Amino acid sequence: MKALCWHGKSDVRYETVPDPQIEDPRDVIIEVTSCAICGSDLHLYDGYMPTMESGDVLGHETMGRVVEIGSGTTGLKVGDRVVVPFNIACGDCFFCKKELFSLCDRSNPNADKAAKLMGHSPSGLFGYSHLLGGFPGGQAEYLRVPFADVGPIKVPDGLPDEQVLFLSDIFPTGYMAAENAEIEDGDTVAVWGCGPVGQFAMQSAWLLGAGRVIAIDNVPERLAMAEAHGKADTINFDDHDVYERLMEMTKGRGPDRCIDAVGAEAHGGGAIDAVYDKVKAAAYLATDRPHVLREAIMCCRKGGTISVPGVYIGVVDKLPFGALMNKALTLRTGQTHTHRYLRPLLEKIEDGTIDPSFVITHRAGLDQGPELYKTFRDKADGCIKVVLDPRRTAAG
Repeated sequence: MKALCWHGKSDVRYETVPDPQIEDPRDVIIEVTSCAICGSDLHLYDGYMPTMESGDVLGHETMGRVVEIGSGTTGLKVGDRVVVPFNIACGDCFFCKKELFSLCDRSNPNADKAAKLMGHSPSGLFGYSHLLGGFPGGQAEYLRVPFADVGPIKVPDGLPDEQVLFLSDIFPTGYMAAENAEIEDGDTVAVWGCGPVGQFAMQSAWLLGAGRVIAIDNVPERLAMAEAHGKADTINFDDHDVYERLMEMTKGRGPDRCIDAVGAEAHGGGAIDAVYDKVKAAAYLATDRPHVLREAIMCCRKGGTISVPGVYIGVVDKLPFGALMNKALTLRTGQTHTHRYLRPLLEKIEDGTIDPSFVITHRAGLDQGPELYKTFRDKADGCIKVVLDPRRTAAG
């Protein structure tokens, strides 16, 4: 089959790899009908995620039709149309029973490696390094799905791929980010990062009772989308000091809830700490650039909550922990417990509450993936979200 494969920093190739096979009775194989490039894929593309190996198949936002079923899989049949959660969960362990699916104890075969870095291992993830299982990803023509009796959700044929694909990751991620922010009716919610996760965090903030949403970025197309679809007031951090502007907008109190939808590769314009982060990262003295997290801690009102859906990889430097503690802030984080949100968010799509396809700016065949990785990373051509169809080619 054809797939997008990682071969080093800024080196993604469209090439032939072995077809996936059933390896466990709880596996299924799907023929991929749509997949997407996620912002967290850029941490791999930019070379920040350890334990990647040349030839690894990328991708964790995937859907398709079931073409083969393991003997122990229940609830699915050949021909079913499914969306696959980006994290892999057994459904039976201590954490899965608590619906903390991204913390599954059984799905990462390389849990010992992850524990050395993090103390304990999170769940396995599709296409996201050998630290998290070494599972081939879904930017491919076919995908093996472990624990398929737990993960994939069947979707009706009446809904197009573009409306349901993002149940695989970014819609639940934005929703859990807003949920973790502990939004109360009328709260002012500030969202750093107007990429796809940030856009869904804004949508979800309104669903959970926000009274005002403020979006922070420096990419005009993203800010325009936040205004048009997220009903947000906006701050371009190239034009304003974010702390000063937020204090003006909240009469000195600060936002009630802050969401860091950026993560490890924050920019921060010309801010001194952001420049410091970039220098350290360029010299391979750091993996993460936590400018946004620092800024959120300083900006959040006393007694407020900071939610972090943005992916961090290793250690962060110069974190103002004294401010976090003395302001009595709550910090909530985590990879998304995607399985928990699939059914309720699918219902919101079915009843017309939200059409997630608004974030898509680029549609292409899988063979155009390598060039679109670069376009997405460079935020060129107004690129906010890329959806790929393995059955489509540049020629047709």
